[in-house]
Amino acid sequence: MTTRNEQLFAAAQQHIPGGVNSPVRAFGSVGGTPRFFKKGEGAYVWDADGKKYIDYVGSWGPLILGHAHPAVIEAVTRTAQNGMSFGAPTEGEIDIADLLCQMLPSMQQVRLVSSGTEATMSAIRLARGFTGRDKLIKFEGCYHGHADSLLVKAGSGLLTFGNPSSAGVPAAVAADTIVLPYNDVAALEAVFAEQGDKIAALIVEPIAGNMNLVQPSKEFVAAMRKLTQDHGAVLIYDEVMTGFRVGLQCAQGLHGITPDLTCLGKVVGGGLPLAAFGGRADIMAKLAPLGPVYQAGTLSGNPLAVAAGMATLQEISKPGFFEALSAKTKAFTDGLNAIGQALPAEKRITAQSVGGMFGIYCSPNIPHSYNDVMNSDRSRFNAFFHAMLAEGVYLAPSAFEAGFVSVAHSITDIENTLSAMQTRLE
Repeated sequence: MTTRNEQLFAAAQQHIPGGVNSPVRAFGSVGGTPRFFKKGEGAYVWDADGKKYIDYVGSWGPLILGHAHPAVIEAVTRTAQNGMSFGAPTEGEIDIADLLCQMLPSMQQVRLVSSGTEATMSAIRLARGFTGRDKLIKFEGCYHGHADSLLVKAGSGLLTFGNPSSAGVPAAVAADTIVLPYNDVAALEAVFAEQGDKIAALIVEPIAGNMNLVQPSKEFVAAMRKLTQDHGAVLIYDEVMTGFRVGLQCAQGLHGITPDLTCLGKVVGGGLPLAAFGGRADIMAKLAPLGPVYQAGTLSGNPLAVAAGMATLQEISKPGFFEALSAKTKAFTDGLNAIGQALPAEKRITAQSVGGMFGIYCSPNIPHSYNDVMNSDRSRFNAFFHAMLAEGVYLAPSAFEAGFVSVAHSITDIENTLSAMQTRLE
């Protein structure tokens, strides 16, 4: 018998390429039929066939409060009653800009946009306009959106589908992008020694989440900050995923680093399309209408998205929020490690967490680089993913994506998930 999910996927493929509006949703690497969701509440989602899942995707990170949080729903509903969009300034834009600059000391000014791709693309253009240089450094497996210059050895969906880059990217554009191994200090030092006066910016996921969760070493973080300062390049922390996910001052707060520019997304929109980039006032002053670097967006600072973002940021700013979230996420990964380490070496599974993010690896060791991640057992992950789906646990449909816990997940949810995992892994 054909399920409703299968019917919808067949219908979607008639007029939507691949049946999806973002590639990794297609289950292309794990196989099977993607789930079409019709409802989310707290830690749970329900698919088109009515099956309930404990959700560890959370719309790929934004839903740190869980689905349909009352404060967010109330804020969006109240705002919508006064209009959906104006294409003109609103007071809410000032409020969220003030709050972001208050929460992140590295941000003296901020510009609102509608997506993480817009934020990173604009930050790089701004860095080039500020420095008068062209070269950009990025790292293997880090995904910074789908702008042309960034689709070179990127993570996320590109890893899922086995493509190191994308067709349609001009060679001349990619030529200005220097790709280095993540966590490789020597390679970073060598490039700056050779081309330091040509490098406009270094962009990095300060905690990688698009080749699964990979943490930087202290030496790597320190080298990025020192080398960019010494050579007059702009350090861009792409915190679209980590922003307000790993701590109240994001990854930069955990690292004790002040980047020159920061890109934010996901959590700042509370589940609606909102992102931002900001940083030093002297760099931001190069943006139009003040300076020569052009950036614009009809729906930038959309009132509904701003309202959802403000409500979310206010909730996560409450005392003890991140301590509770981090403890819950760590309890999950500690439990999974206990299960995974008891397995034979060839079947071992490991896990780690930072704040409300976690990584699960079909490998005996925690990865520290793109190569480590690529050496994990992807076929074993695919089997694990479908086993969890059958148990009512929804994980990201890719071995190269981090997962997310929300404050809506209860200890019982965690325990039930671990129990299902133990049953399926034995």
